[in-house]
Amino acid sequence: MKDIKTKEVTTKPKTKNPASRIPKELMRTAILESKEKSQTIANARDNDMGEQSPSEYASGKVSSAEEWAARKTGRTVTRAGKTAAQASYEKIKTRAAGKKEAQEKAEKEASRGTGDTQAPDQASREAPKQKSREQAVSRVRIKERENQEVQIQKAQRQKAISDAVKTKEQKIRAARETPRIQNGQELPETKRFSIREQSQKAAATDTARQNAIRQKQPETIWIKEKPRKPPEPKTMQKRTIKTAPQSAKISIQSEQKLRAASSNALTARMQKQMERRAAKQAAKKAAMQTSNSVRRIQKTARAGQNTFKTAKAAVEAAAKTVQSMMAALGAAGAVIVLLLVIMVGIIGGAAFSGSSESNEALSQEVLSYTATIQKYANQYGIPEYVSVIQAIMMQESGGRGTDPMQSSECPYNTRYANSPNAIQDADYSIQVGIQYYADCLKEAGCTSPQDMDKLKLSLQGYNYGNGYITWAIRKYGGYSAENALQFSNEQAASHGWSAYGDPEYVPHVLRYYSSGGLFAGLFGGNGQIVSVALTQLGNEGGQKFWSWYGFDSHVAWCACFASWCGDQAGLIESGKMPKFSLCDDGIAWFQSKGKWKSRGYSPAPGTMIFFDWNWDGTSDHVGIVEKTEGNVIYTVEGNTSNMVAQRNYNINDNTIMGYGLIN
Repeated sequence: MKDIKTKEVTTKPKTKNPASRIPKELMRTAILESKEKSQTIANARDNDMGEQSPSEYASGKVSSAEEWAARKTGRTVTRAGKTAAQASYEKIKTRAAGKKEAQEKAEKEASRGTGDTQAPDQASREAPKQKSREQAVSRVRIKERENQEVQIQKAQRQKAISDAVKTKEQKIRAARETPRIQNGQELPETKRFSIREQSQKAAATDTARQNAIRQKQPETIWIKEKPRKPPEPKTMQKRTIKTAPQSAKISIQSEQKLRAASSNALTARMQKQMERRAAKQAAKKAAMQTSNSVRRIQKTARAGQNTFKTAKAAVEAAAKTVQSMMAALGAAGAVIVLLLVIMVGIIGGAAFSGSSESNEALSQEVLSYTATIQKYANQYGIPEYVSVIQAIMMQESGGRGTDPMQSSECPYNTRYANSPNAIQDADYSIQVGIQYYADCLKEAGCTSPQDMDKLKLSLQGYNYGNGYITWAIRKYGGYSAENALQFSNEQAASHGWSAYGDPEYVPHVLRYYSSGGLFAGLFGGNGQIVSVALTQLGNEGGQKFWSWYGFDSHVAWCACFASWCGDQAGLIESGKMPKFSLCDDGIAWFQSKGKWKSRGYSPAPGTMIFFDWNWDGTSDHVGIVEKTEGNVIYTVEGNTSNMVAQRNYNINDNTIMGYGLIN
């Protein structure tokens, strides 16, 4: 700390403020005394003399420091008081001189008024003197103000020094008390250690700590290693490749056994078994021919033909083949034919819907964002892709966290850092993710959720970035599982990474999404219509539904909503339900098909539920059954309070008129 010089107020020599030297002198004195004391203790220890404990030594030093600081502070305060008293005396003296001069001036002016002939000469002589006196008074007043400022500064410095001394005393007192405390208890005199023992104990503690750190290092390295999720097996491919060879092997072995048995003795029972095996072989051959026909039709459909009409024709052809086989084989081959029908359905459904598609349920977290997804899907011009976006969110996060669409690294994220999970606002994450997916759809040229080839291209682009879409179209004409894996390997190699993206992102997403085509109606359309209906929760006014039906203005749109959901799920195309705008027309259709059940029936998800509010025999309202739990039916309904909403009823509610069955 630099020495502080006082402002010069007199002609005396300048002096330094002694208070500024207190911290330095205190530090210097304490250090010197500490060295002397340490030497004394060392000499006493060498001579086997009794030594003073560190706490007693610190206590003595604090006491001496306190006494020295008190003496020094007292002297400083005394000097400051004397200086203040001197300044006050000078101030009073100056005021008295000023009053005296003013009185003399008044007397001179009075004598000038009495006609004294010598007054002008005297006044001219006194004028310079008066001016010098005024200047002197002005200088005195300036010095007084400066003295006051100096006194204020001195008081502030003294306070700061006093605070510093108190703080240092507190630290020394804490240091003095510390050696006496261990685990919240004061150590007795017998447990106090010498300076050498304390240093040895500290060195041993440091060595033990370093050894513990070295032992824990490998654990830390393994904790940082992030486990990788093993890829999911491609069940459909394994099933297709392995089934035929296994059956062939079993068949060959069985035939060899039968030949060996027949060589010994052919019984009537064995002959019947041979006939049944022959029937199975014929059925298997016909099934292979049907499967080949389906594959050829699928290949033609990918080249640009109408997917649904072609698939429908294939299924009808397969059905006719099955009927002819049933007539030929009779009762013995009925079970085999039924298995063939199921196999044809699986092959066709896998080809048109994706090999990994299984329609797994969406989580409640994802469903809770339905209204938000619908809002931004409408904003960016892709309202028909709500189900696709839900499937993407399900794969990305399951609807959990502040970044459910995992869109932090998208270029449209301008609020947060472009790093994983940086977005802290779920609504903003959904907006950015949907805006980016709209670009992927446009880049892929996808105009309908039923265009599965281009839809898959857009999905893989959402995971890799839409640069993949341009690359895949230029080199291969679109998406395939093989080029998705190739792109991942090339990008990982170019960036020096162990992996890039998810090469199986498309089948992973399609687990939670159904295209709503023909096979969705044949194999599980009920669950699909419920999923579609849930995506529209919160829609008000129903313009989307009644304008889709063909109306130009607002109408009672509950039946229009049910028909729209059925169309999106592929149920109208497959003939599983009608397109109707009047509830009674829907009831008449279900009754004509033998698919009507009255009140008291326990409906499955996807069933149409009709209501009669005033019991006049005419249906007033229709909804879609979401689920049935015990005696409670949960529904999704359009035009309930002029919006799409969820409701529930007792299974015996007398307003329920009946049910239209989908399957």
